[in-house]
Amino acid sequence: MAARRSSALAASLAFALAACAGPSTPAEDARGDDAITVASFDFPESVLLAEIYAQAIEGAGIRVEREPSLGPRELVMPALQQGLVEFVPEYAGSGLQFLAGDGSTSPDREINHQRFAERLGTLDVTALDASPAEDQNGFAVTAETAQRYGLRTLSDLATVSRELVFGGPPECTRRPFCLPGLERSYGITFGQVVSNLDAGGPRTVSALAEGTVDVALLFTSDGAIDLNDFVLLEDDLRLQPAENVTPVVRTGVLDRFGPSLADTVNEVSALLTTGELRTLNAEVARGATPEQIASRWLASNGLDPGLQ
Repeated sequence: MAARRSSALAASLAFALAACAGPSTPAEDARGDDAITVASFDFPESVLLAEIYAQAIEGAGIRVEREPSLGPRELVMPALQQGLVEFVPEYAGSGLQFLAGDGSTSPDREINHQRFAERLGTLDVTALDASPAEDQNGFAVTAETAQRYGLRTLSDLATVSRELVFGGPPECTRRPFCLPGLERSYGITFGQVVSNLDAGGPRTVSALAEGTVDVALLFTSDGAIDLNDFVLLEDDLRLQPAENVTPVVRTGVLDRFGPSLADTVNEVSALLTTGELRTLNAEVARGATPEQIASRWLASNGLDPGLQ
């Protein structure tokens, strides 16, 4: 395996959290070494994407440090700004909304990418090419629940939501494209909210499959949807912005490692589609490790996996 930082993450998290409260310059960060520190959010797809990009970067002869499952965007983005991590596979719509606030996002891929890139540029961070792969927030029910209540769209859900239990991660209660957005755009208010689940991870899938919750936040590229015969409710009022996978990297890192870094990352991004990502996520759900999946996928696409 390539190097993974063994030091406790407490210092990094402290700096990142401090950045949320106001400007701060850490005493030490990831910018002074000969490696790229690749981080991911704390859900399985993000970990997998980070591993795919990390192995591809290693295949280009660049050393990589890994910080998988670092946390939600509220933690990861400040860490990126601070230089505690240097590369993150982002989602354009959610990333833009986090940085620029309500009203900044669009369902249009090109508009989102341009706005996101411009906003990141003010932070010394560069948005590389957007991937065709798109992963939006999705709201799923079991086939039985869908049949019982006649659910096909989120507008359908609004008529019965007070009878149902929703499950998702803690941040869903405050994210504008999760529960606040459902209430604002659709008038959806659940009878009960279970907010201690993971972000589209195995606990959420289990809770929905076992009936602990009736509606759950899953991601639209999640392989567990097909594996469990869940019904993904249509976002008929287009609450969700375009969410193309978009790698973001500190601009100084691009300067340091030269054009081969951007070329390698953009080549990977061009090969990722939503269908491809859903298939890869299904492999995660079946128990394969991100390292195994990334290595096989890169090799099958003629790219050199740099797993060591």
